[in-house]
Amino acid sequence: MSKTAIAAAVLAAVGMPSAFAGPNFDDYARVTQVTPEYQRVNSPRQECYSEYVPERQSHRGSSLAGSIIGGVTGGLLGAQVGAGNGRVAASATGAAIGAIVGDRLGSRGDHDEYYEREVRRCRNVDDIEDRLTGYRVAYEYQGRSYVTTLPYDPGPRLPVHVDVAPISNPGPDYGRWPR
Repeated sequence: MSKTAIAAAVLAAVGMPSAFAGPNFDDYARVTQVTPEYQRVNSPRQECYSEYVPERQSHRGSSLAGSIIGGVTGGLLGAQVGAGNGRVAASATGAAIGAIVGDRLGSRGDHDEYYEREVRRCRNVDDIEDRLTGYRVAYEYQGRSYVTTLPYDPGPRLPVHVDVAPISNPGPDYGRWPR
C-alpha cells in the first residue's frame, strides 16, 4: 500500500475531513476578532435605616381653675382689708394678686418628658451592572469573512460545519461569480 492510501485510510478511520470527504464535513476557521458583548441591567433595591428623633411631651396642670380660685379668694381678702372707696381698690388688687398666685400654684405639677422616637426611613437605590451576554466573533474560512455571536470565546480557531450542495437553478448571473 502506498503512503497516500495509508494516510487516507487513517484519516477516514479517525474521522478527520479530507478533500474526499463528501458534500458536508467539519473543519476549522481562523478567528480574526473576538469582542465581548454586555447588557446593562438594573436591579433596584431598597435601603432602609433608622433615625432616632428627640421628642418632648409636656404635662400641664389646670392653671385656669387655680387662677379663678385665687382671684376669688384674693378679692374676698382684699374686701376685708379696705374701707369705703379703698375697699373696691383693695378687692381689685387682691383679686389680681390672687389670680397670679393661684395660676402659679396650679401649674406646679407641670413638667416635660423627653424621649427618642424611632423613625424608619427607606429609599430606592439603582443597582446597575454590566452582564456578559456573549461574544461577537469575526472569522475567515476559505478566504471569506463571517461574523457571528457565540455564548463563549472560541479562541484562535472556530470549529465550523461545511455543507456543500449544488445550485439547482444557477440563473443568468452564474457566469459572473468568482471561481
